[in-house]
Amino acid sequence: MRALTIDHSAPGHLSLRAVPDPEPAPHQALVRIHSFSINHGEAAFVVPSGEEGSVPGWDAAGVVVRAAANGSGPAPGTPVVTLGPAGGWAELRAVDTELMGRVPDGADLG
Repeated sequence: MRALTIDHSAPGHLSLRAVPDPEPAPHQALVRIHSFSINHGEAAFVVPSGEEGSVPGWDAAGVVVRAAANGSGPAPGTPVVTLGPAGGWAELRAVDTELMGRVPDGADLG
């Protein structure tokens, strides 16, 4: 999958690269990300000082492609907003089901 990764040799400290797909833990759903936000904390602190090659991103929205193995959280096909300490700036994200919410019907993820 593609992701924005921290690259301290690149302008803005970010590069678009191929990275392995995340492997969700039993309490996590796999979400295909449609959009994400960039906030001041990420731009000012996370990206400039982050670990080389890591995928930042706290807030993202997308659609569940694989439900959590433990049965918690939404079913595949459910549009969701997600929160987490990293991983939102990628095509796929493994997300704790406690850190996601269902998007209201008719809302645009794009």
